[in-house]
This record gives sequence, structure tokens and C-alpha cells, in this order.
Amino acid sequence: MAEKLNLSGASNSDQSSSSDQSLSNRSINRSLRLAEKERRKNEAEDSFGVALKYFSEVKAGTPLLGNDEFERNLMYVEKMAYSKGLHPEAVSTMLEFAMSCRMGASPCTRVLKCLVPSSVVPQEAVVRAVVWLGISKISVSTQILFVKWVLTMFDLIDAKDQLRAIYGFIFNFVTDENLCPFICHLLYLLTRKENVRVFRVRKLLELQSKLGRQPFLLHLLSLYKVFCPELVTLSIPSRMKTGFKNHNAPWKSALVVVQKRNGSPVLTSISQTVSTSRKRKLGHMDLPALAPAVNKQMLPQSSLSRKLVPLVQIQSFAQLLENIHQIELPAQMGSLLGSSLALQYLDCLQDESALLRLNFWLGYALHEEFLFFNDGGANQNSEEAQQFLDKLLSTQHFLQEGFSSTEAFLYKFLNVWDGALMRPQILSLMSNIPVIPSSQIGRLLFEPLMQLFFTSSLFFKCGLMECLNNMLLKWLTWHSVYALEDDLDISLNSHTSINITLSGFKNSVMELVHFVGRLASVGLQVEGCHSLLLSFVLDFYETVCDMFLKYGLPLVVMPPPGVFYPALFATDPVSVDRLAYIMHRYKVNLASAKYQEKQTEQAFHINRQTFREFNHYVVLMVHCLWNSKMFEPGMGIELSEKLLLRSNVPDYKATFDLVHHPAFLSYAVDFHKQCWPKRKDMDLNSIKQSKPWGWYLEFLFSQGFDGLKHFVESNISWQVAGGDSQGDAVSTQTR
Repeated sequence: MAEKLNLSGASNSDQSSSSDQSLSNRSINRSLRLAEKERRKNEAEDSFGVALKYFSEVKAGTPLLGNDEFERNLMYVEKMAYSKGLHPEAVSTMLEFAMSCRMGASPCTRVLKCLVPSSVVPQEAVVRAVVWLGISKISVSTQILFVKWVLTMFDLIDAKDQLRAIYGFIFNFVTDENLCPFICHLLYLLTRKENVRVFRVRKLLELQSKLGRQPFLLHLLSLYKVFCPELVTLSIPSRMKTGFKNHNAPWKSALVVVQKRNGSPVLTSISQTVSTSRKRKLGHMDLPALAPAVNKQMLPQSSLSRKLVPLVQIQSFAQLLENIHQIELPAQMGSLLGSSLALQYLDCLQDESALLRLNFWLGYALHEEFLFFNDGGANQNSEEAQQFLDKLLSTQHFLQEGFSSTEAFLYKFLNVWDGALMRPQILSLMSNIPVIPSSQIGRLLFEPLMQLFFTSSLFFKCGLMECLNNMLLKWLTWHSVYALEDDLDISLNSHTSINITLSGFKNSVMELVHFVGRLASVGLQVEGCHSLLLSFVLDFYETVCDMFLKYGLPLVVMPPPGVFYPALFATDPVSVDRLAYIMHRYKVNLASAKYQEKQTEQAFHINRQTFREFNHYVVLMVHCLWNSKMFEPGMGIELSEKLLLRSNVPDYKATFDLVHHPAFLSYAVDFHKQCWPKRKDMDLNSIKQSKPWGWYLEFLFSQGFDGLKHFVESNISWQVAGGDSQGDAVSTQTR
């Protein structure tokens, strides 16, 4: 037995030792593999270092044909560039080698294509390469390839100050027809206000007359016009292709590979921009400081002799009035938005040139920051964008009118808006849109808003209703203030040349009211007649019902059934009370219009259909709330007798009177308890007796239901009749 145990122990010991030996062998093999990998890595790095040293020290005139050393070293550089990217010193070395043509022009293209940076591109290297562009004999195709490389790597250049210092040198290349499109793109990215000069504008205009209205020239000229509109008199098309062409094809895939391997945060932004057109970030959301114009040499002698006072030196409104005709406008028109005195100057003097400049700057800023960026330019700085729009809104409220550039921007922005991005600011801007001709209002406004309305939340629907109500209020206010009885061709805006006739204005208002009616009808169905949405809808129709008397517009438009019935059958008493007030105001307006029609020949003619709709609504409300005659033939809501009996409602005709209506039921119960406190059984029908009925009405009116009070007093003639019930008669408007 002991011998067996010994044998077993020996066997286990042998197995253990063999296992340990196997593990040791695997560990040794792994160490050897790691050592070999490290050795190869060091060799590669050493080879790459040797290659860089070769390209930095190679002498001019070294032959290329049959040069194996050149081929081997360039292969090492390409391998490193396409795997890990080139560090800044390597980029400088290889770019210097390529642009200096020390081994001729042949290897330049191959070297430029492998210039894939791992982190940043040194500015000094780019500047030296640009200088070489002007003095070395490089082929046109290689010159174009170099400028394309600079455009692709523009965001990776560690600084731009030295590049901007040689702006004039770069500008000279626009005369080369082959380089012109790419140089214009580079200049577009580098341009600052101080770079805009008369001779450069003239040169670009000469090129345009020679080459035609090329997009790259128009884009650069449009930027010049933003900074110095007095120097660029050219009319820039409003519909122009956005951005420049993409030139990153030779480096795009390599950049993506290097980005994935290195995980560099700098290259993350490049992975997005290489797939879209390079666009210049203007930073217009930062309002410029109020500063005097710098190009005084461009002013005529007459302007200089007037001793112009820079607007920045004006410190009070009294000083503004003293120098109102000697004000020198600031260099950057956007600075006007941040100065109350500047806005007072605009409001007082109505300077057309100042308004044109401000409109141009503002339109360009809005388009660049909110429309032209596919990489979410405004989204990335939502707080900054919100402050910019708030400042624009306060400016428009101060001037009591909107800007034409804002209006044009909104028409485009609504087609791409998701309804959530800066919703309060966009809706507020939209409420300032002036009157739109009825032939264009559907395409410009209604179509995009309809898509947003039916695909957005309840709160967006409420916000849009409030926006459209404010828009209508401003249209009507403008009409009541500026419309002249003897001049039917009235200007929409004091700073625009758009005119519209009175009939055209009425058509636009009618289109807006009908559009809101359609939205409200469907929206209330979708949202289950939500009381919040219904409240905003009734706000709108409180404006509509008084258009004739309050704003002097000869137009009466009734609400559609999709708005009237949800308000009449609402479960909250406030909605029913507001509907009663609206119908009361409709009657007052119709009665006044009818009276004027009889007294004067110039009064407008009211459509018979409008009277029929009003009378139908009034009769329905009276029979529903007062006479307890719901669901009778001719009432507009007809249900079969069998269906009504199946509802098991004892007195279905009285379901929506002032006692049993869901909105007033709690008031009826409260009144019953106060009137008959000792009754154990509650009989609400007892309220309909003669005296309790009058007391109940006074009780309801004392609760603040003034709209219901006005409706009853203006539409129902009632008195206590013999017996226990009240008599009544409905007062309607007829033709």
C-alpha cells in the first residue's frame, strides 16, 4: 500500500514539473516575441529618423533616377505617415524638401500626398512653403496640390498670425487662372477687415469680368462686402451655392486611419470637417465693439470737412441730438445692436445706408451661423447663439419693426428647423415677420409650419399659436397706425419698397386666420381638446373677433366648427366663458359694420355666409346653455333617437345647459347647497324655476364669468313668465 502511494506521489510530482516547464517555455517565448517586436519598432523608428535626416540634409541637384537610398527613405516616411502620422518636425522637414525641389519637381507630388500629420502642422513650415511657391519651379498641378493640402489641414495649423501677415503675397496668386479657385478659398479663411482694400476689390472685379461670375470670386467678394460694404458695390446673389468645393480626397482616408489609431482630440474635429465643405467660422454671434471707421482716407473731402463725430464718442441722448447730422457710423455695423444710443440714432434719422449695411451684416451673420454649418455650428455654442438672438429681439422691440434680413433668414431656417433649437427666440422672431402677400404666404410660412405643428409636442403647438397671434396683432396694429383712408397702396415696412393694397392686406390676414383655424381644429383633435391648447386658440380668436372695431380692418371671419364645439363643450368654465365673450364681440362688430353699411356708401359689404354662420352659432349656444334643447333637428349636432336612448342619460337634452354642463356642474351643486341647505336629496332641476334661475345667474356672474354675462345680456331677451319657468327669445343678426 505504501509503495502504491509512493508511486502515485512520484507520478504527480513528474506531472507538476512538466507543467511548470511548459509554463516557463511559454513565458520565455512570449518574452522573446515582445523583445523582437520592440527591436523591430526601434529599428523602424531608427530607420524613420535616418530617413528624416536624409531628407533634411540632401543637397540640391542630387540625382533621382536610380537612387535606391531616396526610394528606401521615402518608403520609411510613407509607412510612418500612413500608420501613425508625422510629428510636427517631420512635417516641416518633408514639406521643406518637397517645395524646395532639391531633387527636382518629380518627387513633390508623392511627398505632398504622404504629409499626414499626427497632431498639428507648424505655421512656420506652411509660410516657408508658400514662399517657395513663388520662387521655385514647381508644376501647376503640384502647386494646386499644395494649396489643397493647406486647405485640408487648415484647422490643424497651430497659428495663423504669420499666414495673415503675408496675406498680400498670397493674394498675388489670384491672377493665376489655375490657382485662383483655391487661393480664393484660402483667402476667404484668412480675411480680416484690415485685409480689405480698394485695389484688391478692383482686382477681383477685373477677374470676374474676365472669368465670369465664378462662385469662388463671388464668395470672396461677399465676405469683403460684409467688412466694407462701401467698397464693394457689386450686387451679390441671395441664392448662391454655400461653401467651397471639398479638396481633401488625397488625405481623407489616411486622416481617418491615423485618427482611429492615435485617438487624438485634435483630429476628431478633422474627421467631421473632411467630409464637408470647409466653411469659414465668422464668429458673428460675438457682437463687435462700437468703434469708429478706420478707412477715413476713403471718405470724400466733403465728409471730412464736416468734422464727423464718431458714434462711440456720444455719451448721452442730448449729445446725440446736437450731433445728429454729423454722426460717423462705426466700422462694424453689428456693434449697433449693442448700443442703445446707436439704435436711437437709427430710429430718429432713418439712415438708409446704415440700415442697408446693418441688414447685410445681420443677414450674413444669421446665414453663416445657423444655416451654413453642417457640423452644428450654432448647436455647439447654444448659449452664445441664444444671447445673440435675444439681443436681436431686443433691438427689434426697440425699433418696433423687424429686419428684412431676419425675415429672409427665417423663411429658409423654417425648412430645416426641428422645432426645439432655441424655440422661444425663433418663435419671437417669427412673430415680427411683416405682412406677406397671400400668393406667397403658403409656400414661405404655412407649409413648413404645418409640418412642424403636427410632428411636435403640445407645448410647441401652444407656442406656435401664441406666435401667430402676436404676428396677427402686429399686422393689425400696423394697419391701424399706418394705413391711410385715401391711399390704399401702403408700405409694409418703412425701410422696404414692398407695397400692398388694402384688398391684398385683407387677403393675407384672411389666409392667416383660416390657416390657424385649420391648425387649431386638427390640433385639438390630436391633443384630445387639451385645455392649455384651447386657451391659446381662444386667445387668437379674441383678436380675430375685434378686427373691425379695434383695428379698423373691414373683415369679419368666424371660427371653424373644430374650434367652436370644443370650446362650447369644454370641461373647464373659463373656456366656455371666453367663447361666450368672443361671440358677444362678434355680434358687436357685425352690428357696427351693418350700421355703417346702411349709413355710408364706402362701408364694406359683409358676406351673407358670415351672418348665417354667426346666427347658427348663437342659436346653438342659446338652445344648448339656456333652453335645454340639445340634439334637436337643425342644431348642427344630430344623433339618432335610438343612440341617445342607449346612452342611458335620463334627460339628454339638458346635458349641456348652465346647470348640468360639465363646466358649471360644480357651481350648480354649490348653489343648490346654499339655496336649500336642509334638503337631503339634491334636485338640480329645481334651479330652473323662475326665482332660483335668476339667483343662479347672478351667482354665476358674481364668480367672474363676465363673458357669459355679456353674451346673455346681448343675445337673450328673458323675463319671468307666469308659472315656474322663464320665458326667452333669441336675438340674432340677419340680412
